This record gives sequence, structure tokens and C-alpha cells, in this order.
Amino acid sequence: MTIPLAMIAGMMIYVPAIANFRVNRLNDRLAAANTAALVLDAAPLGLVPDSLARQILTSIDARAVAIKMGQQRRLLASADDMPHHIDHDIDMRDITVWAAIYDAFEVMFENDNHAIRVVGQAPGAAQYIEVVIDEAPLRKAMYRFSRNVLIVSLLIAGIVSALVYLALHYLFVRPMRRLTANLVGFHENPENPARIIVPTRRGDEIGVAERELSDMQRDLVSMLNQKSRLAALGLAVSKINHDLRNLLASSQLLSDQLASVPDPRVQRFAPKLMRSLERAIAFCQSTLSYGRAQEAEPDRRMVLVEPVVAEVRESAGLAHDASITWVAAIERGLTIDADPDQLFRVLLNLVRNAAQALETQPQGSAAAMQIRITGRREGGVSILEVSDTGPGVPPKTRQHLFEAFQTSGREGGSGLGLAIAAELIRAHGGDIRLVEGTIGATFRISIPDRPVELQSVREERARA
Repeated sequence: MTIPLAMIAGMMIYVPAIANFRVNRLNDRLAAANTAALVLDAAPLGLVPDSLARQILTSIDARAVAIKMGQQRRLLASADDMPHHIDHDIDMRDITVWAAIYDAFEVMFENDNHAIRVVGQAPGAAQYIEVVIDEAPLRKAMYRFSRNVLIVSLLIAGIVSALVYLALHYLFVRPMRRLTANLVGFHENPENPARIIVPTRRGDEIGVAERELSDMQRDLVSMLNQKSRLAALGLAVSKINHDLRNLLASSQLLSDQLASVPDPRVQRFAPKLMRSLERAIAFCQSTLSYGRAQEAEPDRRMVLVEPVVAEVRESAGLAHDASITWVAAIERGLTIDADPDQLFRVLLNLVRNAAQALETQPQGSAAAMQIRITGRREGGVSILEVSDTGPGVPPKTRQHLFEAFQTSGREGGSGLGLAIAAELIRAHGGDIRLVEGTIGATFRISIPDRPVELQSVREERARA
């Protein structure tokens, strides 16, 4: 690519150069003719021998020299083989650039030895001087000049082409080969972090492409690792699901037998045990709630919040834990339009996370260990908040807080609790978020009531 471009640049230089060479060559002939005219004009009339005149004409490569002074045109010298007619007249006093270029190529493409009369400025009182020359020596000199220009142009084009090629190879070709090689290698094993490209410090578009490609590859590796963990988790749970359901079914039969025991304490805890086993069997039936494509549609109805919160406390094992203070500030008679089982799962995940966060506090800490659940209604939206006095959520995990397998670094955590809670709340058309600027961690749940279907109300009133 660079060699033809360099040759084109050389041609653009050659065209005006050859025209300028022809003009200079003709001007040189006029200058030599002016010198000869001074010699011939200074001698008395007829005293210059013909042999000397021919030598002067031969020295300036001319056939004849004439000068015009006033109304008189005087032939100073002429050769014996003076041509009978002139083929071309060239007036050097008013020549233009385009005319010089056109005449130069016209001379080079002709073959005959034409006679050319060149007119130029004359010294002294003369109006102009004329010189008649042959076209063949001029054409030969122009060919020789063109050959020299061609050799120099080829040399310059070779050097420039090599420099341009090396510059393009270093600046563009080599970085692009590095990018394409990395893309091919990353495609072969996209889960290998070692295949991620290391960006350079370039500030141009290639540097931007390297940095964006590196970030995209890191995100893709992280995503693939999460997908692999989900796939492995789904495979493992699929293998144990059948046996686990059988074990839980056996436990459910035993709990049914416990219900017939007249002991008051057994009668108190047996229904709760049966309820927990039913939930466990339902969870196993779905293999793993987060491992499925999506959660089941919530079976929404107006549910009292206080009984659900009390059941969450007992299921989390906090009813008899004196080390953690339990505070439930629920508006009296507060109801929420939600699926009771899914609401129970959301609150249980949040409460267990809070309890685990409190357990990570150092022994002997003077800070109070407290879990607080508040509930209120704001118009058609129910608001629940679960807060603790633990260490809070690290800043580095807040950006991906509700994504799967994003834990805070606590041992034993799977990173699924908040992801499941967020999915269930979104299925209700609600929102869950971390409240900033609180002691410990506070999660706020907002669940709006379902819009009333006016058409159904009208039909019910019509039937009534």
C-alpha cells in the first residue's frame, strides 16, 4: 500500500519538475544567445567570419540568433542548414504554469526533430531576442532528467515505504495482531483468567480497545464462573433431591404420630414441626428455588404480619437466645398483600443474615446485639424493615449485594439469601434495598397492594 502511494507522491513532484526543467533549459539557451548577441553585435558589420559565427551557434546549440531593436529585426547569425520553416514558437515572456506542463509533455511524446523559435527578453535597448534551436537535444536532456528523477524517486519511495511500513506495523498491525490473538485464545478457554488481555498504557483508540476488552473479559470470566457454580449446584441438588425428599417424608410421618401424644409441650411444638417439614418438602420439590429458571408466581392475599414475624423468630432459633435482643415494632393489625410462604422465606433469610452478622462481632464487645423488625403502611404500600447492630455491609460488596454468590466474606455463607429475597420481592412488584447511614445493616422491603380491578367490582355489584 505504501509503495504506490509513495510513487504517486513522486509523480506529483515529477510533473512540475520536468516542466521547470524545460523552462530553465530554454532560459539557458536565451542567456547563451544574449551573450552571443553581444559579441556579434559589437563587431563591425561583416567583420565576423562565417566560421566563427557557426562556432558561436554550435556552442549555444542554436541554428540562428536574431534581435529586434525598434522597428528593425536583425539576424545576427545563422547556420548553413537553417530550417525552411519553424514548427513551434515559444514566448518565454508570458508563459503560464499549465502551458509549461503541457508543452513539456508534448515535447517528450514527439519523435521528430522540430525547429523551435524561442523568444525572450534582450539586454540593453533591444525589445527581444530570438533563438532557433532543435527539439531533439532538448528532448534528450529531458529524458535524462526524467531518468535521474525516477532513480531518486524510487530510492526515496523505498526508504519512505520502509519507514511508513515499520511505523504502521509498530503502531497498528502489531497491536491488532495481539488483540486478535488474545481473542482467539480467550475463545478457546473463556473461563481461564490467564487468557485475559493485559492492557498497555496507550492513550489512543487501540489503548481504549485493550482496556475495554480486558474489562469485558473479566466480567465474562466472573459471569461464567457464577454460571458454572450454579450448574454444579443444580447437578448436585438433583442427585440428592430424591433421597432427601424420602427422608423428609419419613420425618413427616413421625411428626404426625407425635401429634397424638397428649403432652402439652408436644402439642405446642408438633404443629410447628409439621409446618417446617412441609416447607422443607416443598423446597425439595422445586429442587432448589434459586437454581430454577424462576420462582413460582406468588399466591397473594392479605396476610397479618405479626404471626409471620413471630414464626420467623422461632424458626431462626432466636426465641430462646438471650444474647440477641429481639424487637418487633409492627403496627397493630398490619396486613400485607403477599404470598405468606414467600414472605416468610424473605424475612427468614434477612433475620438469619442479621444473626450471623452479630455472631461475627468480637467477644466482650460493649455494643448491644439487637435485631429489630418494624412494619408500617404508607398508603397502598406496606413497608417492612429488618435491621441489626452488627458491623454492617462492606462497601466493596454493596454494588453486587443482591446477586447470587456475592457474600461479605463471612465463613459458611452461600451468597444466595439476599438473591432469593430480592427475586421474591420483585415477583410481588416490590423493592428491597439497603438503607444507608444506619448502625449495622438495615434492609427495607416495599410491597405495594395489587391494583383493584374495577371491572370485577362492577360485576360483583351487578350480581349483588
